[in-house]
Amino acid sequence: MNIETLISQAAGEAVKALYGLEATEKMLQLQKTRSEFEGNLTLVVFPFVKAAKKSPEQTAQEIGQYLVDNCSAVEKFNVVKGFLNLSVGEGAWLQLLQAIDKDDSFGTKQADENSPLVMIEYSSPNTNKPLHLGHVRNNLLGWSLAKIMEANGNKVVKTNIVNDRGIHICKSMLAWLKYGNGETPETSGKKGDHLIGDYYVAFDKHYREEIKQLVAQGMDEEQAKQEAPLIKEAHEMLVKWEQNDPEVRALWEKMNNWVYAGFDETYKKMGVGFDKIYYESQTYLKGKAKVEEGLAKGLFERHEDNSVWADLTNEGLDQKLLLRSDGTSVYMTQDIGTAEMRFQDYPIDKMIYVVGNEQNYHFQVLSILLDRLGFKWGKELVHFSYGMVELPNGKMKSREGTVVDADDLMALMVEDAYKTSMELGKFDDMTEEERREIARIVGMGALKYFILKVDARKNMLFNPEESIDFNGNTGPFIQYTYARIRSILRKQPTPDPSRTGGEVDYSHGGNEADSLSKLPSCSGGAGGGFLSEKEIELIQKMSEYGAAVEQAGKDYSPSGIANYCYELTKVFNQFYHDFSILNEPDEQKKAVRLMLAKNVAKIIKNGMDLLGIEVPERM
Repeated sequence: MNIETLISQAAGEAVKALYGLEATEKMLQLQKTRSEFEGNLTLVVFPFVKAAKKSPEQTAQEIGQYLVDNCSAVEKFNVVKGFLNLSVGEGAWLQLLQAIDKDDSFGTKQADENSPLVMIEYSSPNTNKPLHLGHVRNNLLGWSLAKIMEANGNKVVKTNIVNDRGIHICKSMLAWLKYGNGETPETSGKKGDHLIGDYYVAFDKHYREEIKQLVAQGMDEEQAKQEAPLIKEAHEMLVKWEQNDPEVRALWEKMNNWVYAGFDETYKKMGVGFDKIYYESQTYLKGKAKVEEGLAKGLFERHEDNSVWADLTNEGLDQKLLLRSDGTSVYMTQDIGTAEMRFQDYPIDKMIYVVGNEQNYHFQVLSILLDRLGFKWGKELVHFSYGMVELPNGKMKSREGTVVDADDLMALMVEDAYKTSMELGKFDDMTEEERREIARIVGMGALKYFILKVDARKNMLFNPEESIDFNGNTGPFIQYTYARIRSILRKQPTPDPSRTGGEVDYSHGGNEADSLSKLPSCSGGAGGGFLSEKEIELIQKMSEYGAAVEQAGKDYSPSGIANYCYELTKVFNQFYHDFSILNEPDEQKKAVRLMLAKNVAKIIKNGMDLLGIEVPERM
């Protein structure tokens, strides 16, 4: 049990004993004491004043005295108006440090057979182009969210829906047939997704040319867009695909397989993956069947032109098209089909879709439709809506070939990390192989942290140069602190602070058998003043890790974890600036400091892992 819980429970007992009041959890909120006042934790006593029938100051005084007399963690208190500032005794802090040390998965919960199953969908690429910077944000958010949900004791299934059919896919296929001369990833030396992306851009270039020619011949632009030979051919190809034309299907399969091989390489470099991948080509017919079923039950309506609609006016929305008049499906239909397949595959309790904020309305509608169709998680589905990523020079457009490619971006980040580390002299005593591996860890850490530290709902400006900085709120700053701690621990294994009489055990924290009661300030061996304020602040910050994980799970917020890791790193660096660890002459103090360092490193490593970020053992 952490100190906050212990004191909160004791405060509940205090107001019951003193005033006969059964206080709720909300009434017993503790917060960190403001730096200008003495104390570690503050209890606001205003909620108890009515029951006490006394002034806030008197109420706080009585509760404070009760806690000093009855709660071992509270050493002393002071009252500032209606605020009760509590000072926690050294013994309690040292016990907390040892409890953190003994728990390798400190701050997280384990799933069991009764845990809810959360499915998280992210990535959702199209098979007509490679992944770009927008996909990078999506994948990193999805992967991190899955880790955070697991850390909160949920069972998690990571899933992807690949948009592998439709007019945009046919555009790449047609362009390859017309201008490709049989080019393959092998003959071109290009990744499959890049190769196909080039043909998507080529289609657009030739299509624009045709439109220009038709307009020059006197056709208006809108008509030219419909009448251009290329777009007509692409539509014909889509019809053939829908009719299972063997030639079109064989070409589609071949080109898609090139793309999947390319995607797999990108995902691997990015450090993300999936438990199950769904394909729109398999789900859209399921969606049509589900809509027909809803139509038979009177949930939807067919219009005169044979199209099928959902009337959402009772929910304050408009009418939503589900099947076109020619019977073809729309995105909404496909999402219904995918939901049906997933529900057959897994007993989902919660569904989270990681999709950009331009789709907010789509998911509002999908939630209503799935609920109507009887999916138990439909009403509560979560659209994890995130903002767009922009670059210092503006927005991206894939058909014009102006996107920032994910592979290029990752390679650039790793190369920048290599150059920066070389310039700073951080690689001096390493082999080239070590340098390259650390540059990969630091470059990818910089990219991931820069993207994940921003509140996902906000649009963000991505600046690669700012992200690779070894100071400030960056991935490399946190990674460097971790590597520095590991270097200290390599020089001196963690001794055991629970041994008294100057005997120190250098067995890397082999303190499990020792009783907590042997700690210096519990047994009276060290008296007050054994721990500095900086050390207490550090233990207190470490103890907040579990609350940060829980809050990130409630808010679906990787940025909460990123910012916690930064705060912990800052507090450690302030402590390390003021206090020596290896040169501390007092063996017990040295033991405590080594244990502090070891556990800060542990929490940084676990916290960064929730963001999908590796930390290097040396840097």
